[in-house]
Amino acid sequence: MKTKKIFIPVFTLSAALLLTACSGKEAADTTKTQTTQTEAGTEAGTETTGTSGTKLDDLYQQENQIFADHEEVWNKVFGMMNKSTADPSGNYADYLADTVDSNKDSFSEDELKTLTDDIETIRKIEEQIAELENDTTTSEDTDAENNSEDASPFRDFSGQDYDGNTVDESLFSNNAVTVVNFWFTGCKPCVAELSKLNELNDAIKSMGGEVVGINTETFDANKDAIKEAASVLESQGAKYRNLSIDSDSAAGKYASDIMAFPTTILVDRNGNIVGEPMLGGIDNQDNYDTLMKQIQSVIDADSAK
Repeated sequence: MKTKKIFIPVFTLSAALLLTACSGKEAADTTKTQTTQTEAGTEAGTETTGTSGTKLDDLYQQENQIFADHEEVWNKVFGMMNKSTADPSGNYADYLADTVDSNKDSFSEDELKTLTDDIETIRKIEEQIAELENDTTTSEDTDAENNSEDASPFRDFSGQDYDGNTVDESLFSNNAVTVVNFWFTGCKPCVAELSKLNELNDAIKSMGGEVVGINTETFDANKDAIKEAASVLESQGAKYRNLSIDSDSAAGKYASDIMAFPTTILVDRNGNIVGEPMLGGIDNQDNYDTLMKQIQSVIDADSAK
């Protein structure tokens, strides 16, 4: 599978839903984070082999660089996106353009010009991506099969919380549903939803659920990153568990390839990813309500077994 679309085969979504908050790997504030995540994403992207895979990775990085070059205005756009309004079969550039157009009063003339120019460049990149993807249909089908329940990155899970306590796959087996939120410290929309995630964790405990955070800057027990993430969590009143995982683990590679932050997924008792990813913060009430419906669905299915 390709770097940009790590979760697409699992949920049969299109590129229209890929970026809804902090943009890609370059959205992180530190060069170290950018380098680490880009290297991890490139390694995970080797499942699409040969020249086509290399070209696709290059094109994805070109898109990411566009967002990084104009990070401030694009973060405004990502904060306005709502998953429920996206057309999964639509064109990614059209999705971006529709979002900007429906919120154009929120931007200055200079910002609108920057966004319009960027979107046209992205549209051309997407056309090249579509061409290459047409040549790798068989590979895409194989990726989809490999991302079935048997290949879930959370089946053989290990990590540790910020106090150094070891966590394994029993994290999932002990819950009817585990809400896994991927974030990083420099992502403003990520930080903005932390208190709401804490509220969600309190709400679903009695239902057999739990919220778990994975900060991609804390990979490999990075002490400085853990200290900083813990400080941010405390400042937002977020007391739910956050974990550090190894970057070379299956879950680590999955997380490294996520290109939209925050992203939230649901994992069932068997470690399987269930339903669609929630892209964007749940401090948006529509996103919160949608996620709660998905959570209830997983809990109901667990109870029926």
